[in-house]
Amino acid sequence: MKSAVEEETEIVYTNGCEVTGDEGIDFSTAVQLASDSDVIVAVVGENADMSGEASSRMDLNLPGRQEELLKALHQTGKPVVVILINGRPLSIPWAAENVSAIVEAWQLGVQSGNAIADVLFGDYNPSGKLVATFPYSVGQIPIYYNHPRTGRPASKVKFTSKYIDGPTEPLYPFGFGLSYTTFEYDNLVLSSAEVTKNSCITISVDVRNSGHRSGEEIVQLYISDVIASRVRPVKELKGFKKVILQPGENKTVSFELEIKNLGFHNEEMKYIVEPGLFIVCVGPNSKDGLEDEFFLRG
Repeated sequence: MKSAVEEETEIVYTNGCEVTGDEGIDFSTAVQLASDSDVIVAVVGENADMSGEASSRMDLNLPGRQEELLKALHQTGKPVVVILINGRPLSIPWAAENVSAIVEAWQLGVQSGNAIADVLFGDYNPSGKLVATFPYSVGQIPIYYNHPRTGRPASKVKFTSKYIDGPTEPLYPFGFGLSYTTFEYDNLVLSSAEVTKNSCITISVDVRNSGHRSGEEIVQLYISDVIASRVRPVKELKGFKKVILQPGENKTVSFELEIKNLGFHNEEMKYIVEPGLFIVCVGPNSKDGLEDEFFLRG
């Protein structure tokens, strides 16, 4: 961070607490420094040896008293930017609701400091998307975007697949990611409403940079097989493209989807493509997007 700013910019640091352990911790120094600063950059997460082989965790919250530290820093009234260093998706609902921004940095290499600083100061406009689902609570595990369909999808009815003490949806869905600009999706068009097994379908959507600086957006295509002879995922990622857009610029992004890629292996382990209704979803992540449908004839 010091190498990314001018000399007159003052950057102060203190160790708010250790990653693990909860004894003999005094947040007073960190809180005092934070109170005298313009912006708080709080680096929290996991140690490197907490990930990998023989490093399972029963709990996905921030280890130790790190969340307590974040709450103390938040009480200063200063903007808090969280840098998350971790090797697995964490459960961070309090931070997601209360801090000004979160940079998911994972566990990077020797140039991680320079890369993170570039993002923090806006010298680089991030475009990364999550390749894993972040749970609201560890009780949702396993949670992933392409889970099998259930005969009792979540609803207000009691006997459905939901929780009585928390949301069914994840904290951050697969494919989620923000930027220093914003993007809008419009005009989802399918080349045909009906297709055959040996054909392909063109799927296009208009993406516009609705913000005030240039940026890159990763446009994602998901397909849902509504009815099949085997239980199918609620949706599957079938394509993605990165598009660079200037402020106010609009581009049409197209996907060529071969119908043969909509199949699956049956109980005899034979790859088959079944006729039926398919739902198309194109958007910025696995949860949000524009939808349309087409029918595959036998």
